[in-house]
Amino acid sequence: MFCNQCQEALNVIGCTKNGVCGKKGEVSDLQDRLLYVLKSVSYYNLKARELGLNEETADKIVLDAFFATLTNTNFDKQAIESYIKKGFEIRDSIKAKLPAGILPAEENLPDVAKVTSENITGMDVAVHSTQNEDVRSLRELLTYGMKGMAAYAHHAYILGYKDEEIFKFIEKGLVATTDDTIGVDDLIGLVLECGQKGVSVLALLDKANIETYGSPEPTAVNIGVRGNPGILISGHDLLDLEQLLEQTKGTGIDVYTHGEMLPANSYPAFKKYNNFAGNYGNAWWRQNEEFEKFNGPVLLTTNCIIPPRESYRNRIYTTGVVGFEGLPHIHEKEDGTKDFTTLIEQAKMSKPPEQLESGTIMGGFAHEAALSVADKIIDAVKTGKISRFMVMAGCDGRHKERAYYTEFAKALPEDTVILTAGCAKYRYNKLDLGDIGGIPRVLDAGQCNDCYSLVVIAQKLAEAFGLEDINDLPVSYNIAWYEQKAVLVLLALLSLGVKNIVLGPTLPAFVSSNVLKVLVDNFNIRPNTTVEEDMKVLLG
Repeated sequence: MFCNQCQEALNVIGCTKNGVCGKKGEVSDLQDRLLYVLKSVSYYNLKARELGLNEETADKIVLDAFFATLTNTNFDKQAIESYIKKGFEIRDSIKAKLPAGILPAEENLPDVAKVTSENITGMDVAVHSTQNEDVRSLRELLTYGMKGMAAYAHHAYILGYKDEEIFKFIEKGLVATTDDTIGVDDLIGLVLECGQKGVSVLALLDKANIETYGSPEPTAVNIGVRGNPGILISGHDLLDLEQLLEQTKGTGIDVYTHGEMLPANSYPAFKKYNNFAGNYGNAWWRQNEEFEKFNGPVLLTTNCIIPPRESYRNRIYTTGVVGFEGLPHIHEKEDGTKDFTTLIEQAKMSKPPEQLESGTIMGGFAHEAALSVADKIIDAVKTGKISRFMVMAGCDGRHKERAYYTEFAKALPEDTVILTAGCAKYRYNKLDLGDIGGIPRVLDAGQCNDCYSLVVIAQKLAEAFGLEDINDLPVSYNIAWYEQKAVLVLLALLSLGVKNIVLGPTLPAFVSSNVLKVLVDNFNIRPNTTVEEDMKVLLG
């Protein structure tokens, strides 16, 4: 095992026996093989795409299986083995229908095209198999950015939205990581292209969510509990939430969101459900304590599961790409729906959740809501009531160093507004920071994918102020990262020309010193230091 894809990589180098996340070494090795199988699928599907013979089954398995390798998503050995088996079947189906002459002679095929279920176990396909440190670093940066892209494309796909150019780029990028003729300069180009495609996939998902569930509205979200038994839903999958709300309607069961599902409370389509009770708890890493106190069943819909304690293990269910050995999995039926009867029946026998806190928190400030009061915001800037916007988006995590983000938010001047998205918000969204002329000092755009909203807001403000360069706005970026979705969001920001980003709590272990120099020289990325020093830099 060698895994360094998340912020918690052991000693900021990599995990070599078991993952800090709880992933076993055997599962990590299987995920490396699965990734190589996806590269093989992509090799043949790219050839088929040239002839209009590509298969949607290939697109879907690349999205689903790639997503399954994200941090804290799928710990289930059997599930990963199933993806590998299905990948080979789809690869061979595509290969069989390619006309003669489209492929090189067998002896000239690259290794990735010749891999089989028999010989893959003897191949070194882990990240450290690339000897050149800078090539390895760029291959990893590209791969992890594409993992984030696959996750967001997956969210859009299940709502019926897709973009063939995104599928094509992921296939091209996967194959490129196996080609030793592609050097540092070309890999840098692919990494930047990944950022550009990242903007496209974020825009696609934004469109999918809004057209399906309406534009998020500023909403005071209840963080207390009711007296009914409940089901807790965590992750990012809004379609799962919709089906769960519909099936629990009239049952006496309340539904609460957790973690990254919090922003769902601001979508108009979900507000019609009387049993939609609000949000319970905080970011993903506190689930051991919070799931135990919830008392009812918990549904994990996407990444963010951690190994469950025995005290609540019998109440945890996975669905979609999520998996954990021994936990029941809710599968999709042939018609695309899911049956949550098992959770509902268990909920009926459960005690109501214990109260963790009370009151409300504000959410729902995605781009349409924020821009509807753009005149008010612009006037506040022009009159000096707002001196700066601080983008504090990204991920939360369990390292004690992340208390930095709470202290940073507290220390910001009272004329500063925080723009946030992703679970990083839990470090400061319950602080009483007040407002500026009715504008809350924490504007929460939503899930991590809603960082797109922050970009749209910044672009529209630049237009309003007549600025050609987005970096001339009174906007600074203090970004927290944890996993691969955040890598994609960072690359998307860079592709839009955003500079001077402060990144933390540690820099990615997979970025070599030379690749870091490229990022510093071109975008002035810097690691966070102390609240006092970073405040000086970010407030100008």
